[in-house]
Amino acid sequence: MDLHKNGNNGSCPSSCGPLTEYYIPDYILKPDSEPVIIDNAPCCPVVVFINSRSGGQLGSSLIKTYRELLNEAQVFDLSEESPDKVLHRLYCNFEKLKCNGDLLAIQVQKSLRLIVAGGDGTASWLLGVVSDLKLSHPPPVATVPLGTGNNLPFSFGWGKKNPATDQAAVKSFLGKVKRAREMNIDSWHIIMRMRIPQEGPCDPIAPLDLPHSLHAFHRVSDCDSLNVEGYHTFRGGFWNYFSMGMDAQVSYEFHSERKRNPEKFKNQLTNQGTYAKLGLKQGWFAASLTHPSSRNIAQLAKVKIIKRPGGQWEELKIPRSIRSIICLNLPSFSGGLNPWGTPSTRKVQDRDLTAPYVDDGLIEVVGFRDAWHGLVLLAPNGHGTRLAQAHRIRFEFHKGAAEHTFMRIDGEPWKQPLPKEDDTVVVEISHLRQVAMLASDPCKSKSVNDPSSPSCHGHDDDDSNSLEDEDEWVDGRKKFGAAATFKIPDEVDIAHLS
Repeated sequence: MDLHKNGNNGSCPSSCGPLTEYYIPDYILKPDSEPVIIDNAPCCPVVVFINSRSGGQLGSSLIKTYRELLNEAQVFDLSEESPDKVLHRLYCNFEKLKCNGDLLAIQVQKSLRLIVAGGDGTASWLLGVVSDLKLSHPPPVATVPLGTGNNLPFSFGWGKKNPATDQAAVKSFLGKVKRAREMNIDSWHIIMRMRIPQEGPCDPIAPLDLPHSLHAFHRVSDCDSLNVEGYHTFRGGFWNYFSMGMDAQVSYEFHSERKRNPEKFKNQLTNQGTYAKLGLKQGWFAASLTHPSSRNIAQLAKVKIIKRPGGQWEELKIPRSIRSIICLNLPSFSGGLNPWGTPSTRKVQDRDLTAPYVDDGLIEVVGFRDAWHGLVLLAPNGHGTRLAQAHRIRFEFHKGAAEHTFMRIDGEPWKQPLPKEDDTVVVEISHLRQVAMLASDPCKSKSVNDPSSPSCHGHDDDDSNSLEDEDEWVDGRKKFGAAATFKIPDEVDIAHLS
């Protein structure tokens, strides 16, 4: 790295500080490189992951700028190398260097922060890989908004507009990363099981129709404990939301159109306009007239929930008019809207509802009737139909109600076939663990442990009496889809990873 190439001796504006504070030397990133001596360990070493295909040409421009400012070896293009391979190599090298007494490597690992630039699906991909590392102190993640909705970055104060890509903008962002505070958020495990069709293709869903992030949704192997003879079982995880119904259908059409005509989706404003047009075209503003009642959630599935850890399954009554259901972890959906809002004191007392905390082990379940109902979110204190807060939720789809529905995880939609005759499709969502995010001001997300957060009832987080130990799918919650691809070599003692 040439600290003089920018004409400022490696220094940034006062908000950023010297670039050496973020620099990681080659020998830590590349196992075969020769060690070097550095006077001072970086206080905020970063590894940067950028989806070059996000944000039109912005992803490629960001890669160029970050590589100009930092060591090129610490900036990765996700279209060329997946994050699980990068972090696998990095943490194995950390372990090797620590065993050799390398103090710089120890300090870099302790202070490491990750930056991911892309849409919500890209950010979720990296979060999933970090979750699979199962480190005692996993590196926290900052998100650069390069997608259309950018719900994850917006939730943690990083904005929702696509950023500038010049050096001044990147330096400013690095300064914010250095000053950002860590914040734990819940992660949610999802399992989907369906009977193998007697006729037609082997897979009930074409692989390309599933979320492209392998971590977001991954089919289990035949030898997996979750596998059941005669069924396909998929598992994955999410950090922001799972949704089903009209919103997922609009998203699916948007992604399909973008795949067919990528040249028409070069900037965020155009993408948002296309999104709105698709909603109008599909008739969701007149859903009661244009869509059959078989599309309503209550007609499609029976919904069950466990409200708190250790509780019992109970049926959740869904109003017949609800055509879209969202299981929400963060206070941002569809580009910054908050479907849950903040319940009034009366709702808190009468229905045991709380504000949407991101680390309370509960997921908010919200319903919408049509697109007009969704527009209420634009009004002050607007919110959807609050259905429940739950520790676990399960959808059991009715036979023959409809041929398919649309589902979405953290911005990644797919078309889901539904049961025919004696077929069965079950989707279950449950709390898994937590992952560390980096939060900048103003941060929309609230912690249940933050004294400045709205008051709420306390929740018993003790899972010792939970029914999960008796659940047939409990083993699946121990790992996400990427666990099969991320594996520490046998010669490395994983107990030493921290």
